[in-house]
Amino acid sequence: MTTPATPGPGRPTENSMRRALKRARDGVALDVAEAAVLLQARGDDLTALAASAARVRDAGLEQAGRPGVITYSKSVFIPLTRLCRDKCHYCTFVTVPGKLRRAGHGMFMSPDEVLDIARKGAALGCKEALITLGDKPEDRWPEAREWLDAHGYDDTIAYVRAISIRILEETGLLPHLNPGVMSWTDFQRLKPVAPSMGMMLETTATRLWSEPGGPHHGSPDKEPAVRLRVLEDAGRSSVPFTSGLLIGIGETYEERAESLFALRKVSRAYHGVQELIIQNFRAKPDTAMRGMPDAELDELVATIAVARHIMGPAACLQAPPNLVDAEYERLIGAGIDDWGGVSPLTIDHVNPERPWPQIEELAERSRTVGFELRERLCVYPEFVRRGEPWLDPRLRPHVAALADPETGLARPGALPTGLPWQEPEDTFTPTGRTDLHRTIDTEGRTADRRDDYDEVYGDWDALREAAAPGMAPQRIDTDVREALRTAADDPTRLTDAEALALLHADGPALDALCRIADDVRTSAVGDDVTYIVTRNINFTNVCYTGCRFCAFAQRRTDADAYTLSLAQVADRAQQAWDVGAVEVCMQGGIHPDLPGTAYFDIAKAVKERVPGMHVHAFSPMEVVNGATRTGMSIREWLTAAKEAGLDTIPGTAAEILDDEVRWILTKGKLPTATWIEVVKTAHELGIRSSSTMMYGHVDQPRHWLGHLRTLAGIQRETGGFTEFVTLPFIHTNAPVYLAGIARPGPTTRDNRAVTAMARLLLHPWIPNIQTSWVKLGTEGAAEMLRSGANDLGGTLMEETISRMAGSSYGSYKSVRDLVAVAEAAGRPAKPRTTLYGEVPQERQRAATASDGHLPELLPVLD
Repeated sequence: MTTPATPGPGRPTENSMRRALKRARDGVALDVAEAAVLLQARGDDLTALAASAARVRDAGLEQAGRPGVITYSKSVFIPLTRLCRDKCHYCTFVTVPGKLRRAGHGMFMSPDEVLDIARKGAALGCKEALITLGDKPEDRWPEAREWLDAHGYDDTIAYVRAISIRILEETGLLPHLNPGVMSWTDFQRLKPVAPSMGMMLETTATRLWSEPGGPHHGSPDKEPAVRLRVLEDAGRSSVPFTSGLLIGIGETYEERAESLFALRKVSRAYHGVQELIIQNFRAKPDTAMRGMPDAELDELVATIAVARHIMGPAACLQAPPNLVDAEYERLIGAGIDDWGGVSPLTIDHVNPERPWPQIEELAERSRTVGFELRERLCVYPEFVRRGEPWLDPRLRPHVAALADPETGLARPGALPTGLPWQEPEDTFTPTGRTDLHRTIDTEGRTADRRDDYDEVYGDWDALREAAAPGMAPQRIDTDVREALRTAADDPTRLTDAEALALLHADGPALDALCRIADDVRTSAVGDDVTYIVTRNINFTNVCYTGCRFCAFAQRRTDADAYTLSLAQVADRAQQAWDVGAVEVCMQGGIHPDLPGTAYFDIAKAVKERVPGMHVHAFSPMEVVNGATRTGMSIREWLTAAKEAGLDTIPGTAAEILDDEVRWILTKGKLPTATWIEVVKTAHELGIRSSSTMMYGHVDQPRHWLGHLRTLAGIQRETGGFTEFVTLPFIHTNAPVYLAGIARPGPTTRDNRAVTAMARLLLHPWIPNIQTSWVKLGTEGAAEMLRSGANDLGGTLMEETISRMAGSSYGSYKSVRDLVAVAEAAGRPAKPRTTLYGEVPQERQRAATASDGHLPELLPVLD
């Protein structure tokens, strides 16, 4: 029997340890201080801590349907490149170009070298290709950049994607990718080629990165905030993700505890952390930390046990078996349920001095403590069973070939064989409620929310916590009268403080603001209220992006889901042309089966049927989806889309261009920087766009100001925006409102202030300000025309997105209806083209001839 050590300086007292152990044993949630105490448990205290952690683990395995099972992945380790831009002081994996040359190696493994290892692994029954590499080596080493250029790759991620496809097609192994820090766009590029990815958090102790002499000093990719952002982007992208801690590199117990709680926060928010690795530091020769003591076994055991208590029964915890001296039973006893990747072929290139145990030995040692060793895939069983959106359709056949359909584990006896990596067939087969554009106005939606409401959007409780700070109102001290004087004199001189004061204006001050904005409108574009005869074509509403404001998106199996065929899209465009339209506006959900080239096919289908129709299509989110699914750059994809018939793009998917707000509104939509990149690239290619802002949810006037300033900055640089469109949030069926997080849309005051300030803050750069009759109705739209707006948008003919959200203002306005709205504001109306040009007389005659009879022509049924 071991007697607990007497507390020394910094050690917890016996009372604090006893209290913390009791709370852990009783299943009470721990805080950081208590976790830090338990991390220091030794002797009998550690035995008790491990026992309670093991009970938590056992309850989780029982609930998961695999009691008494500990898993591993039979893998091959592929060190794609050992070059890296970071300089971690404990790493022997990373090397330099000169050493690689002297050893006869290239800067990257060649495809033949990679496939040789993968084929040998497949023959031995391995199912995982663990692809590990240094972070962005081309940013530091010219030799890496030269190798990529010589082999036709834009960057390292492009090579990772290409080699993953070859592994899938030629060997059947499933790639698990560890390329280091990735951007949101990188995840979109790699998700179609790998069922899982990973990156160790290691620690959230910023001082170990920022202070000279720290283990991560000089390594840009080891900044904790950057690594946490990667974990969040993985969750937003619905990528099953592996992460974990590296213990014993100089962190305190409090810092270690904080790191575990940071991992729990991400895991709860997105439900995408498939496993956590608790890895003990082992000092290596020829490194700056060669004199640092190894993390002791008790440290590892205590950390595993505390991690189990913090992460809970459903978490999967792994400890690498080759980093302990055969003390496997203690790791199982502390709460792990997985041994990680074990290779019968390749060494652990990160810890080459520590050979893998034999799988048979691991099975026997697990059996001695009552556990059956079972093989899993690189993607964990939970995510195999979840399917969409966690597994890309192009990977489903590869995973299904190796997975037991009942358990999600590896199918016993399965041997990998190469399978084609290709888009699903019959992409444009019409399915589902293809008449939704018509029946949404008569029959409504089937239910107020989709069936996976509780899972697809992430954790609502975590979201409420994240939303609270951003929704707090801000005190405004600026003199509104002085701000109004500046706006009337020269709106381009408005300071941020003045602009913010005006965005908060109410009563007589708001009336004065709207009069000033209307005067600026008169001087900028005159009195004409413009409109366009257009048709919306939403070609599918199947989407798994997880936008929390969107009531349009459906799963493919939901009652209101639909996808149109190319012929149906073309039919609707022809129908619109016949009644005088000059434009079709086409957007759809991010359907997992749609290939990246589908957008080209849609544009071509319209142009082939109606050559004179202006194709205004594909939001920046759709552009990124198309580019990443094809492996093209954004510029290449937009160029190809333009060649296929794309004329302009809608500036939707902007919502609020502030990631503080975006990541509450949406789980997986593109970040602000990527939206800006898409729009700027389009403008550079001569593809103009609209610009938009959706407001009145979890945002505040300070966010509106930032958004409008960003748009004005882009317009000064590119001149590519045709108009700014105000999009009031429709709350009725929006998931984020149903969850009690968002406001019930903007007030009339908000609408007037946004419209007026858009006129002033975008002057003179964006002359056209559009209001939405779909969202505001006739009277609301007329009021906005008196507050600085000059455009009413389009006839639409069909409008599914706002109607699914709960808008009650219909899907069609005749030309006469739009003229009446303008007259209600005391102004004349005038038709326009997408680019605000003159409408040909032939088009105007066609529109006049059919005006008011349009609804009878709308249905396009099989």
